Amino acid sequence: MDRSPQQGDAKEGSSEISEADLSSRREKLNQLLEERRQSEIRAEAKASRSSTAGMAQAMKLSSEFIAGIVAGGMIGWLLDQWLGTMPIGLVVFILLGFGAGILNVLRSAGVVPEQGEAWRKPVTPGGKDEDSEESSQDSPRK
Repeated sequence: MDRSPQQGDAKEGSSEISEADLSSRREKLNQLLEERRQSEIRAEAKASRSSTAGMAQAMKLSSEFIAGIVAGGMIGWLLDQWLGTMPIGLVVFILLGFGAGILNVLRSAGVVPEQGEAWRKPVTPGGKDEDSEESSQDSPRK
């Protein structure tokens, strides 16, 4: 097989690149590859941490919900055994347990404030209540 002139020209053109140029290009490529590997390793570590944190949060919330229903069911069953009104107490307290379970999940997720937080007075950075500052400003000074 005869070589075409284009193949010969390409071979001669590639010999014009010096060994130093090839070495520098290889070093740059190795650096870029190493940086990419490191960033992928960091991304995988971050993803694995976030997935385990999500699983832990899901387990916590589901156990809060199930505990509310089970506790309500147990109270209803015991009340029915004591009073002799078999299905009524069980149904009522399972529904109450369902509501309590939802409330516990919302509190754990931070959607609803904890019990008693709504009644607290906001405190300014100076350490005084906002109400006390307003009352002192409204009253005439002597």
